[in-house]
Amino acid sequence: MTERPHLVVLRHVPDAVVARLREHARVTDVSDLPRTAWGAALGDAIGVLGSSSTSIDAELVAQVPGLRIVAFQSVGYDNVDLEALRARGIVLTNARGSLVDAVADVTFWLVVAARRRFRLAVAWARDGRWMRGDAPFSNDVADATLGIVGFGEIGPAVARRAQAAGMRVIYSNRTPRADDAQTGAAYRSFDALLAESDCVVALVPLTPQTRRMFDDDAFAKMKRTATFVNAARGAICDTDALLRALEQKTIAGAALDVTDPEPLPPDHPLYAREDVVILPHVGSATVETRTRMSMLAAENLVAFVEGKPLLTPVALG
Repeated sequence: MTERPHLVVLRHVPDAVVARLREHARVTDVSDLPRTAWGAALGDAIGVLGSSSTSIDAELVAQVPGLRIVAFQSVGYDNVDLEALRARGIVLTNARGSLVDAVADVTFWLVVAARRRFRLAVAWARDGRWMRGDAPFSNDVADATLGIVGFGEIGPAVARRAQAAGMRVIYSNRTPRADDAQTGAAYRSFDALLAESDCVVALVPLTPQTRRMFDDDAFAKMKRTATFVNAARGAICDTDALLRALEQKTIAGAALDVTDPEPLPPDHPLYAREDVVILPHVGSATVETRTRMSMLAAENLVAFVEGKPLLTPVALG
C-alpha cells in the first residue's frame, strides 16, 4: 500500500481542521512545540500549514527536502522567503477572502474611534475629569472624507460601512479599479488622497515598496485635522514618524490594529497618548473567522494531495 502523504501543522488550528487533514494524510501537529523541536517531524513532509506568525525562511525550507506546498491560514505572507520557494518549485496558498468582514468591522470601528476621540473620552471618564466638565468635542463621521490606501478585498467592505455612515470614500491603488460605479469610491493618487482625506486608512500589503510608506513626508501632506488608521501591517508605517506627527500636531490622531515592532513595548510613548487607540492585532480574531481561515488552508492542502486545483494560490512570479 502506498504510504499516505505527510502534512505538518505549524500553528494551532481547531480540532476540526486537523481532522479534515487526517482524512487525506498523515498529520503531525507541532504547534505546541518550539521551532527548534520541529526538525524530526518535518523530515518527510510534503506540505505545511502555517500563518503570518510562522517564518517560512530558507533555513526551514532546507529542513524539508520533500516540501511541495505551504498553506497559510492568513492573508499576508511577508514572512515567507518567496525566492526559497521559487527555487524549489514549492507552491504557496493564503486565506484571502476568508477574513474580509471581520477586518472591515474592526477597521471601520478604528475610523470612528479616531474621529470621535474615544480614547480621550474613556480617559476623561475613568480619571474623574468628567466631574469637572465635559470632554473636549470630537469630529463628525458623517460627511467626512475617508481615504483608503490599498483597495483590494477589504477596502470595498470598509467603504460600504463608511458610506452607510454618510462618509464620502476615495481610494488609492497601484491602478484605478474598473468598478468605481459599483463601489461608490473615487480614485486618487496617493498624494492627492493624503491631502483630501479627513481620515486615512492603510490597507496595503507589506512589500518592499510599501514598507514605511507612511513617513514624515506622508504625514506632512495630510490635513492637520486628519486621523490615521493602520489595519494592514505595522511596518508600512514609520512608528517614529507617526509619533512625531502626533507630537507636532501635524495630524490629529491615530488608531492602530498593527504596530512596528509588534507587539509594541508596553512603555512605548504611543500608549500614553490620548489621541491614539491601539489594539493588539485583532482584526481577524473572531472564532468564526479564524476557523474559516484555517479550514481554507486545510482545503488547499487537501486539494493539493488530491491533485485538484488550489482554492487560493499565490502567484510567486
